Order: sequence, then C-alpha cells, then structure tokens
Amino acid sequence: SPELISTCDPRDRNSSASSFHYDEQLSNRENSFNINSSAAPQSLIVAPSKMILSEKLTRDIARLAERSIGSRGIFTVGLSAGSISKLLTPLAGMRHIEWDKWHIFLCDERCVPEDDLNSNIRALEEAFLGKVSIPPKNVHRIKQNLSPLEAACQYELQLRGVFGDDIIFPKFDALLLGCGTDGHTASLFPGHSILNEKNCWVVPIEDSPKEPPRRITLTLPVIQNARTVIFVATGEIKALVVRKIFNTSNDSSSLIRNTSSNLPVNLAWPKEGKLVWYVDEDAASTCSVEIMELSDSVQRSMW
Repeated sequence: SPELISTCDPRDRNSSASSFHYDEQLSNRENSFNINSSAAPQSLIVAPSKMILSEKLTRDIARLAERSIGSRGIFTVGLSAGSISKLLTPLAGMRHIEWDKWHIFLCDERCVPEDDLNSNIRALEEAFLGKVSIPPKNVHRIKQNLSPLEAACQYELQLRGVFGDDIIFPKFDALLLGCGTDGHTASLFPGHSILNEKNCWVVPIEDSPKEPPRRITLTLPVIQNARTVIFVATGEIKALVVRKIFNTSNDSSSLIRNTSSNLPVNLAWPKEGKLVWYVDEDAASTCSVEIMELSDSVQRSMW
C-alpha cells in the first residue's frame, strides 16, 4: 500500500510545527477559533457522587460503542487520562462488549516512557485496558524515544491509517476529555499558540505550562469534528471553572456555550456532533439554578 504522508511531516513542517509557544498574555485575548454557541446538541449530567458518575459514564460509553459498531462496524474513541482514567474502571467488568471493534486513541500524551507515572497510556492500562481483550494493535500508543515533533507526526500517521488519508479531519465516534482548573483540555492550554492551529491533526508541545512540558495533543479542529464530545469534571476544585462553561438561551429553554469565555474547554465543542458534560455535585456547586434545572437525570440514557 502507498506510504501515508502526514500534513505535519517533519521534513515539510519543521519550522512551523516547532514555532508553537506558550504566551500567557494570549489567554486574555479573543481566540481566533470561534464556533456557534449552540452548534451542537448539549447535555449536562450532574451525578450525586463520583462513584455514580463513573457508573453512568461507563454505561453510556458502552451503549455509544454498541450503537457505533452497529452502524459502522467500528468504535473510534479518543481518551484522556489523569483523574478520568480511574472513572473508566467499570468498563473492565462489563460483559458483551465487542472489544475487537474498538480503536482507542489518546487525546494527548506526555513524551515520557510508558512506565512513567506521568504516562497517560499507563494510567489507562491500569484502569481498564490491561484487563480487557482488546487487540493490542487497536490501542494506538505514541512511539517511544521520539521528540514531540516526531511523535506528533508519527501519531497523525496512525490516525490516518485508521480514518483514511483523503479527509480533512478524522471523525471520531467519541472523544472523552477532562477539564483542568485553568480551563485546559487534552494538552490545549489557555494562551498557547496551538489553539490557533487549523491544519494539523496532532501537534507537539515543548513548553506545556503544566509538567511534564513535552507532549503531543489532538488539535481543536479534530475535537470539533467528532460525532460526540464528552467532558468530565469532578470535585469542588473544578467548581469555579465549570461555572464559566455554560449559559442559558434567551428563553432559558436550553444550555448554550458561554461565549464570554475563551477557555480551551469552551472552544473544544463539536460543530455538528453531540456534547455531553458529566459532573458531580461538587463540581456543579457554583452553577446557577437555571443551569441546574436544565441538567439531565443520571437515569436517562444518552444513547
């Protein structure tokens, strides 16, 4: 088969790809990436505890996978790690999941050895990947001992090997993302120039404001192109940032994006797909009564 050529091939894009940089002043400016505040169907699920949130989240992911496999014969999902990985543990105990139809990618990864405590793939392996019968070739890891630029280019080629090389951006069935206290998601940080990337699927980071500094991450256009984007936030520590996420429509009948905020979590909403936020009561503690009244019950299936 012909060799796949990444749009971020180091031979062609070394100068531009390495020019990404963190600029704290940019975080207070209007970002060039704007989307319609009500572009996607939006849902907010508030669970009474982290345990119930975990059970609800994994049950819904399993249903979404079943639906995707029934429609397209495959389930492509991008996962974040950090605190989210432990919430995915119930997946390991679920029966009747067609793991051989899953393709698991990383929304971002740290350029560290896989046995490093900062490794996202290590966290996911410990949570559930190491306990289920998913084919190793369907778990898409970054290659070891590469620079962030080389790792980003190689990872984009992995995506193109699954999604095809004749498309503008991949269309994931689902992307599972976290929310930092600063409003970052994946490794897209406030004020970082990679928020303005419009062509690459995966980009390198050499200067992450959060340790470790060397990483790769999916870009905003890839996230915005997903069929489903799932955000998760738990704990009182996330309450202040969650309050900045949502607004209500003029008639107070639906949730919309808070357009006054240019945090990465507010830019990473799907353009046409479905958006679901899963938060626990602690994380939702500062949300307005109007927003809480529009939240969905944990009993309701999202798919």
